[in-house]
Amino acid sequence: MQKAVFLDRDGVINSDEGRYYVYREEDFTLTPQLGECLKKLQDAGFLLIVISNQSGVSRGVYGVREVEQVNRFLREQLSAFGVQLTECYSCTHHPDVGKCLCRKPLPLLVQKALARYHIDAARSYFIGDRETDMKAAHNAGIKGIAVETNAGIAKAVENILNAQR
Repeated sequence: MQKAVFLDRDGVINSDEGRYYVYREEDFTLTPQLGECLKKLQDAGFLLIVISNQSGVSRGVYGVREVEQVNRFLREQLSAFGVQLTECYSCTHHPDVGKCLCRKPLPLLVQKALARYHIDAARSYFIGDRETDMKAAHNAGIKGIAVETNAGIAKAVENILNAQR
């Protein structure tokens, strides 16, 4: 079975300082050392999977097309580091608009990836900056690693790689 690192998007992969929603390429800035950190994880054999709540879609602020464009832009930026994301999953719902089963902290999107890519939850991690990320990890049986919003994931990656030794 595979091992994976699941990552929240806004605040972990990209900075979301001063913006309630990040849905345009010009507002999308990678957090410090992200490319180098993800390359280390990829080289250590981890699949890299993004799990993101994108409630701006259900609220009518932006559309699925914008989410897909930003994810494509992210993939392009990471390719410069030799990094390839395995998958980007997004929940486009918001509880004020309607109920769903995929919004973090519910684990459905993580479980979907676990099944699709034959991932061993016990050997996998979820890096996030919010309690909902940690709860989604817990609910899916994955180790959660909390990071400070917009600060980067270098320390988390170091901890993951040290645990592999």
